[in-house]
Amino acid sequence: YNSIVSKNAWRFLVDSNETKEITMNIKLHEISVRDLFQGYKDSQEEGVVAYSGLLDVRPKYQREFVYDDKKRNAVIDTVLKDYPLNVMYWAVNGNGTYEVIDGQQRTLSICQYVNGDFSIKDKDGNPQYFHTQKPDIQEQILNYKLMVYFCEGTETEKLAWFKTVNIAGERLTDQELRNAVYCGDWLTHAKRYFSKSGCAAVKVGDKYVKGQAIRQELLETALEWISIDRGCNIEDYMSKHARDAEATELWEYYRNVIDWVRMTFTKYRKEMKEVNRDWGKLYHDFRDNHYDTLLLEQEIDHLMQDDDVTSSKGIYLYVLTRQERFLNLRTFEQRTRRAAYESQQGRCPLCGMTYKYEEMEADHIIPWSKGGHTTADNCQMLCKECNRMKGNG
Repeated sequence: YNSIVSKNAWRFLVDSNETKEITMNIKLHEISVRDLFQGYKDSQEEGVVAYSGLLDVRPKYQREFVYDDKKRNAVIDTVLKDYPLNVMYWAVNGNGTYEVIDGQQRTLSICQYVNGDFSIKDKDGNPQYFHTQKPDIQEQILNYKLMVYFCEGTETEKLAWFKTVNIAGERLTDQELRNAVYCGDWLTHAKRYFSKSGCAAVKVGDKYVKGQAIRQELLETALEWISIDRGCNIEDYMSKHARDAEATELWEYYRNVIDWVRMTFTKYRKEMKEVNRDWGKLYHDFRDNHYDTLLLEQEIDHLMQDDDVTSSKGIYLYVLTRQERFLNLRTFEQRTRRAAYESQQGRCPLCGMTYKYEEMEADHIIPWSKGGHTTADNCQMLCKECNRMKGNG
C-alpha cells in the first residue's frame, strides 16, 4: 500500500455541539481490491477476515451484514465505473492486525463479489459473476484503489472517533460502538449469551424484553440493568471488566431479573414485553419486597379494564411504584372542560376568584385513586394555583 497523508490531531463536534480535540495517529492509505481480497475467509457468525488474514472485517462487536441487494450491487457498480467510494476506517491493533471501524458493508460487498457469491447485471441485463467477467474487467476490479484511514489511539479517543465516522449510512448502534472499544475475552464470552441468533438471552427473556441480539440490543439491556445496580454507566462497567476472562456475572444478573419478573407477576400478558428495559429498574428498587401475587394480579386485571388507564405497560410500573403518571390517565376533553368553566361562570370553587378560561385547569372532583372517573359530572375547573395545591395535598 501507499501511505498518503498523516494527521495527528482532529477537531470535531461531539454530543451537545461541544468541540473537542482528539489526538489520534491517523494515516490515509491506498489499498487495492487485490490486496484486500487476499486471504478472504467468511466463517459466518465466527467472523470474516481479509487482507492476508490481518483485517478483521466483521469484528465481534460489529453487526451482521445488513446491505440489501440494491446497495450491495451499487458498490460493485461504483468500482466498475472507477468512481471513488467513501473513505473507510481501520483500527490498528498492537499486534500488527486491523479491525474495520467503518466500511464493513462496502468491504463485504467487494469481497463477496470477487469470491463469486453473487452476480450483477451488465448493460444488456445479463448476470455477471466476477469469474464470468472478461479478464480486463477482472483486472480493473482487482486494481481498484480503496481509500482507508489507519487509526491508532486510546480507548476514549477510539469511542469518540467511532461516533464521529458513523454519522451516515448503515450506522453502528451505541452498543456496537462500545463493543469496538472494550473488546476482549470478556466481551467474547458475553456475546455467547446475548449476541447470537437464538442465544440464551433470547430463550430466557424473549417474552419480557425487546431487541435484536445481532444488533447488540439485548447485551445493552443487560449492561444497563447491571450498571443501575452497580451505580455506574455502561461504559464504566465495560471498562472495569473488559479484561476479565468471562461474563458470568452479567448473565446471572440478567437471568435474575427475568426470574424475579416471572415470580412477581405470575400471569403472563403480552403487555409485559412493553415494559422492556424498565424491568431492570423495577428489580433494583423492589426485589427485596414481598408481594401477594394473587392480589397483585387482581389489581392488574382491574386496571387493564379501567377505561381511564391508557398505558397498559404503565400498569406494571404503577402497581409497584404507586406513581399515577405511569398510567397516563385519560384527561377531560376540551368541550367537557369548557362546559365546566361556563357552568362555574369562571369562578374557582376553592378560592372563589374569577379567572379567564386559559388561566384554569380541569380537575377530578373525586380523584381517580378514590374511584373517580373522567366524566363530565366529575369535572371541575380550578385556578392553576389551587390545582397545584390540591395535587400536592
